Amino acid sequence: MVEEIVRGRTLPQAYHMALLFLHTYGTMEDCQDWNTRQLELSMTIFVEEPLAEPMISRAFIGSPLELEQYRQEMLDGILDFEIRKGNWKYTYHDRMVNYPYFFEFDLKYEKDHINQIDFVINELKRNPSSRRAVILIRDNSIDPFNDDPACLQHLQYFIRDNELHCKALFRSNDACKATFMNMFALIMLQKKIADELGIPVGTYVHRANSFHCYEKDLHLLEGYVARILRETEEMTYDYEGDWKEMMDEFKPTIEKKVKILKER
Repeated sequence: MVEEIVRGRTLPQAYHMALLFLHTYGTMEDCQDWNTRQLELSMTIFVEEPLAEPMISRAFIGSPLELEQYRQEMLDGILDFEIRKGNWKYTYHDRMVNYPYFFEFDLKYEKDHINQIDFVINELKRNPSSRRAVILIRDNSIDPFNDDPACLQHLQYFIRDNELHCKALFRSNDACKATFMNMFALIMLQKKIADELGIPVGTYVHRANSFHCYEKDLHLLEGYVARILRETEEMTYDYEGDWKEMMDEFKPTIEKKVKILKER
């Protein structure tokens, strides 16, 4: 299986390099679970300055509304109620803040839940050099029996040189339709934790064991690559002063949409 590592100063630079490497070095493999084929390799994406502008890639099919909704799903859990309604098996946010664990009490095991984001913050306050600040997403009581198990597996945070660094591991990552949104939202989570700790954001590392593009989406990848290689074409937007304002404008729309979904 092909293994690649790319890096860039900004989020779009690193992401665009990953798309180029997938297009150039990826191999076509069967994907029997979804009855298709995929262009695939293993990819590590290193972002040196995750909050540096420009932050938004144009090799992204979503809109400001979709990116803001996904940010809120990841950081605020606006769709966690879908689990309680029985429509979803999990959300990333729920796994982060409501992760189940068992403890022994009165000669039997009781079930409780842990807020892993709070744990990370408290652990790094306790010991800034800690290697234990881990958020686990995979739940082996659910995911092995789920047709669509969690792609994100775990997050680990380090304080080094008085900056908060994040390393994310995905078992599987859709390069054209998911990776950019995943990276953006996880960087926003990294910033939220760094702000709680009162320190700057450091580097962000995004590891995908299967970084892939499905056969039906190869035209998207080819189009992105052609635009990236066309040096005369601008491939980014600023977040501050551009997309953030547009994303903020959609917050009432998202709130109304979530309210309707809750009442169904």
